[in-house]
Amino acid sequence: MYSIVSTAIVSGIRSIPVSVEADVSDGMPVFEMVGFLSPEVREAKERVRTALRNCGIMLPAKRITVNFTPADIRKSGSSFDLPVAAAVLAALGLVPKEGLTGCLFAGEVGLSGDVKTVPGILPMVADAKERGMRCCIVPAGNRSEAALAEGIRICGVDSIDGMIRLLRGDPWQEKEAPFNIEATGENTPDFAEIGGQKLVRRACETAVSGMHNLLLIGPPGAGKTMIAKRIPSILPPLEKEEQMELARIYSVSGLLMRSAAGRTASGLLPAARPFRAPHHTISVQGLAGGGARPKPGEISLAHKGVLFLDELPEFQKKTLEILRQPLEEKCVRLVRLSGSCEYPADFMLVAAMNPCKCGWYPDMQRCTCSQASVRRYLERVSKPLLDRIDISVEAQRIPFEELAKGERGEASGEIRRRVTAAHQMQRERYRGEAFSYNSQIPAARIREFCALTREQETYMEQIYQRLELSARAYHKILKVARTLADMDQEKRIEKRHLSEAVCYRGLDQKYWERP
Repeated sequence: MYSIVSTAIVSGIRSIPVSVEADVSDGMPVFEMVGFLSPEVREAKERVRTALRNCGIMLPAKRITVNFTPADIRKSGSSFDLPVAAAVLAALGLVPKEGLTGCLFAGEVGLSGDVKTVPGILPMVADAKERGMRCCIVPAGNRSEAALAEGIRICGVDSIDGMIRLLRGDPWQEKEAPFNIEATGENTPDFAEIGGQKLVRRACETAVSGMHNLLLIGPPGAGKTMIAKRIPSILPPLEKEEQMELARIYSVSGLLMRSAAGRTASGLLPAARPFRAPHHTISVQGLAGGGARPKPGEISLAHKGVLFLDELPEFQKKTLEILRQPLEEKCVRLVRLSGSCEYPADFMLVAAMNPCKCGWYPDMQRCTCSQASVRRYLERVSKPLLDRIDISVEAQRIPFEELAKGERGEASGEIRRRVTAAHQMQRERYRGEAFSYNSQIPAARIREFCALTREQETYMEQIYQRLELSARAYHKILKVARTLADMDQEKRIEKRHLSEAVCYRGLDQKYWERP
């Protein structure tokens, strides 16, 4: 007898449909699986055979062949156990084949017959819904995660016995398992806790208003890290589409599954934008993603949020250079021998660094570094990477007078309202475009959205020559000026906006261009 079951394999944050065919016929007793399989998928036959025996089902002494199609895609992961079990049971006539039609199966099977959770359920279920499937049978532990894909029936089973009863049409109670939405910024540090540093606070608001990349440089104890950790508190919450895209990434990483562990009726999907702060010892693979079974790296986990790199020059140089392509293309493409996949990486880069090893350069009374040592330290951050940073600002040491006053700064809620207004202005301007923020304006559209008067063009020509800007750096200045105009609710860029945007490029000359 023959049966076929639908499942899927995750590639990037999408899924590829896979069919599992089972045939039971007379012949030499054997359980064979074919179809370009990885070792963990080949092992599924032993897990399924033992699990069925422990559930009271003995496989007959017949030839059992299981085929995975399409055969040109390598199958990996443990989510094929449940589809294999369902296909074999249907081929043996132990469950009706009608129950398999239009239904997607995914899950790992234990030797006792229990069904274990697997990563990447959300992309499988969401894409199954788009393909018009009627039902998904997934592990009970993944039920909350799968329920994010609305409009398709989700059945969570905790054992093979439960799946058999379900396919035979036994009464089965649907348990609601919606994800709760966490309020934005409830436990996020507030900008009100920071006194002084008006220039840095202004730069942070500008960066967030246009989703520009930001570099903070200054001596130890100036508050660079403290300020960076408060940036999430002024970011608007995620839109519904952004939530779902981020949920796909976290599902593939297994993070949604972990957050829902131990929950049967609800999970947790943050409404706040992500803030990822990896340690400077992180590897290239940890930052960009990859592995034997590719997973998203930190830059993808920061999608639609902030990637904070503290002590920027302490990162390995080859690790930092990995950022160059994602900062431009907003995605990461991983090419491996077994295939390629793509992960979104539309993040706002925030970096902090000291100007030298001891941190006090150019204060020569305190700095103990030689000029050669300072240059070597700064050169760990390459010029091409600096070109991709829109705003650079110096965090000065806070004077004792300001520290003694203990005055509170402006609260994050007030700043967030202005940021939200600037974002709304940009969404209206770029409605129908493939981008939403000023930082994402393509080079070919700069003149359209950042139009300058003749006087302003003359001014920018002088700046271009004097600072020896690259074309990319020049465009960055115009994009920041467009954001400053939006913050003032101005339709056109004024000269004051250009002047302020130029000031945010001055650190290149102060530190990296010194003889």
